[in-house]
Amino acid sequence: MLETRLIQEYRQKLRCNAPRVEEIFPGCLEEALGVMSPAGVDAWLEGASLIAGLGRGQELPLIFLQEMPQVAALAGEAVIAPVAELARHLSRAGAPKAIAPLLARLPACARRLVEPALLGDYLGLVERLAGQAPAVLPLLLERSDYLLGQLSLGGLRNWVDYGLRAYRDQPHRIGDYFTLQSADSRAALQRERHGTLFADHERRLRLYLRAFWDSDAELHPYSLAFDIERRPRPHLDKRGIHLPDVYDDVFSTLIPNSAQEPRNGDNPFSPREKAGMRELESRGPLPPLTPTLSRGKREPLIRGIDRYRALLAHLSAHRLWSRPFIADNYNRYQQIFIEVFEDARVEHLAMARYPGLRRLWQALHPIPKEGACPADHSPIRHLAAMLSRALLDPGHPYTDPVLLEFVQRFHQRMAAAPHDTAIATDLGVEYLVRTHNETFRYPKVYFTDTEASYRDDNRYLWIFLEDTEEEDDFHSDHAAANPKAEEDRQPAGLARHHPEWDREAQYYRPDWVTVYESLQTAGEAGAIDRLLDKHSPLLKRLKRVVDLIKPQQHARVRYQEEGSELDLDVAIRAVIDYKSGGTPDPRIHYSHKHDGRDFAVMLLLDLSQSVNETPAGCRSSILQLSQEAVSLLAEAVSAMGDPLAIAGFASNTRHEVRYFHFKGFGEPWDDTVKARLAGMQGALSTRMGAALRHAGHYLAARSAGKKLLLLLSDGEPADIDVEDPAYLCADARKAVEELSMRGIASYCITLDPLADQYVADIFGRNNYTVVDRIQRLPERLPQLFLSLTQ
Repeated sequence: MLETRLIQEYRQKLRCNAPRVEEIFPGCLEEALGVMSPAGVDAWLEGASLIAGLGRGQELPLIFLQEMPQVAALAGEAVIAPVAELARHLSRAGAPKAIAPLLARLPACARRLVEPALLGDYLGLVERLAGQAPAVLPLLLERSDYLLGQLSLGGLRNWVDYGLRAYRDQPHRIGDYFTLQSADSRAALQRERHGTLFADHERRLRLYLRAFWDSDAELHPYSLAFDIERRPRPHLDKRGIHLPDVYDDVFSTLIPNSAQEPRNGDNPFSPREKAGMRELESRGPLPPLTPTLSRGKREPLIRGIDRYRALLAHLSAHRLWSRPFIADNYNRYQQIFIEVFEDARVEHLAMARYPGLRRLWQALHPIPKEGACPADHSPIRHLAAMLSRALLDPGHPYTDPVLLEFVQRFHQRMAAAPHDTAIATDLGVEYLVRTHNETFRYPKVYFTDTEASYRDDNRYLWIFLEDTEEEDDFHSDHAAANPKAEEDRQPAGLARHHPEWDREAQYYRPDWVTVYESLQTAGEAGAIDRLLDKHSPLLKRLKRVVDLIKPQQHARVRYQEEGSELDLDVAIRAVIDYKSGGTPDPRIHYSHKHDGRDFAVMLLLDLSQSVNETPAGCRSSILQLSQEAVSLLAEAVSAMGDPLAIAGFASNTRHEVRYFHFKGFGEPWDDTVKARLAGMQGALSTRMGAALRHAGHYLAARSAGKKLLLLLSDGEPADIDVEDPAYLCADARKAVEELSMRGIASYCITLDPLADQYVADIFGRNNYTVVDRIQRLPERLPQLFLSLTQ
């Protein structure tokens, strides 16, 4: 049992007066302290307070208090705040009835989804559906645990999207679909029920790892449905083994059957890969590795559970017998063939221990056809796949003399010293020397029948010490995992995912953009003081204007734990409560504030590469003028007394939007902030929508009655991974609409003389100003702020 003092201490942090709170709080707190850190418990209490403040009934905070400790134990403490924010979003999006089933079913959903990232994708799906069909969302959430027991997360998304499309013009019937009462709904559910779900076999796979490979590696499933542009691949890292959340069976085409093949949404096998399997079967009967289906139905060649075992066996072999190579010692072509020989080496060691693995791996390895690569394509992947097949399969069909020579040399060295890791590097480098020609550099690469689905992306094999010159390094996704480069770029440890609006599909891509936030690296604070001295006449004029519009009257703010003076009435009541054995109210102070202004302002700076340019007719760059303008604005706002935060952003594709903090709302305008402002730099691109959403996240948390987000930019939204310029403009417009729904006004000060072509479409016709004479920016920015907040 917890001490009464401890319970009271935590109870004071919970802002909820529901009658049953006192009854359930001690038990919930004891459970929470058992599975969460003190910071997690504080986040739990803050989330419950937020939900209680929605005014949507007394049951919601009780459900949150009771269920979230279980969810945190399953998915981690980081999920607590997003769940509370999602509840607030549902309340504001017209779906308050969905909050209760969301919270009540969340522990069951977390048990099915296993991995925090998958639970985050699920919450993103709920948020998207709240924007598209808020009326049916409660119906879906009431059955969410059942649906996730039948479908993968990608299958659930497909089922939901089909229902929204099919019943778009029949709103009176859509409820029957999401309650599984219509035949169409059940048929769609059956259509999406395919493959082997990781959640159903997690225990068996963990036992397999422990029994066969003496490994307790953590298993982290991911969904293939939520990253269309860059599909994740199985891989091994310090966290453990990352693998798909569903695997389809691989079916034999030798058995006649008129039934359709299962959906292939999460199945990476191509028709050519399956043709290779047919060739494997044609050489002789291949007994099924698991019990076959009943007579008359299509018979699986490899079941999903065996595909999981094949993957785990390959990755376990790497964990046992591979040692990372220094990637900077080899070029990208050498790395490809080194990976082939290292994969083969560890697989032969594994097959020596468990000979049955050969048949399993051969069934899942494609059989590229010799000479199939067109003359205008690079054959490097094709050659690597043939070599890989020949090293694995003694009965391979290849006749190339160089390939046969290296297969023989590989087996000779394996027989002599199978644990020598130099086998891969020696043979890989020499094989490239013997086969290299000018066609390797052709821009089109032949990828048909080159991917073995049970193998990982081999990031485990490499350590990167220097920056790679080839950014299109296509041997694996880990080419960017350079410790030195990461240190130079300094992406923040704190990351937040945001959705992005797809204007073509007309829906949000959930958790599509990753924003990394950090404190701006400090420069010399004296440089900002010199800029202010340079503009001292303008600063004096601004202060005179501030004195005229600044509220002079004071209002007393009572019930403060810390304040300027003691509130005698409250203090006397607290003493009486203490003497009588009750809990005294600690809010015994009061403070003063200026009455008449209730603003919170966020200034967001576009820090893309273009701000380093110096416009024609100016002596200073856009970056220097921005520093001067922001400094003057900060001086004016500091004199006004309004809370002001300053941040900047730049982007390097959707995977890395950098968000730099210059000044927080609670920080004074002092040398620390000036030093950060002096360290301002411009680089990369402008993914505006993500930055607006991230800044709005902080601004929405303020209690001010009026919230203003000022964006200072010199160009339209753009990023290197987006070809359609209208795509990011549409997303930025959607982000501005979202801010407006949260009570945040947005205003853009742009330095682009051609901004009229796009900025009105994003911010609205009356919510932007074009500063044509950029040298006047230091004067115009503070004046605009004062006029907007007067």
